[in-house]
Amino acid sequence: MFVLELTYTAPLEAVDAALPAHVAWLEEQYASGVFLASGRKVPRDGGIILAAGEDREAIERLTATDPFVAAGVCAYRITEFLATKTAPALAAYRQQPPS
Repeated sequence: MFVLELTYTAPLEAVDAALPAHVAWLEEQYASGVFLASGRKVPRDGGIILAAGEDREAIERLTATDPFVAAGVCAYRITEFLATKTAPALAAYRQQPPS
């Protein structure tokens, strides 16, 4: 499981210009089952995405395809964690620590 933290690196006007393409990209990732939740940070200086993925390299490749990255309006910080406990609705994503 991964927490993807986006930090805006450009003025909000530039972020907003790239937003429709970013939202379309988000929808693709939800449809593929990779993204579980996302939204803007408060205050609005970036965003957070909760993602399920097999490995960090795949998530890094995926975030590189974000239109926000292509537009140069954000930087990603990727944090991997083991989701050993979840809400019942996320039970399919629970992970076991390595033995």
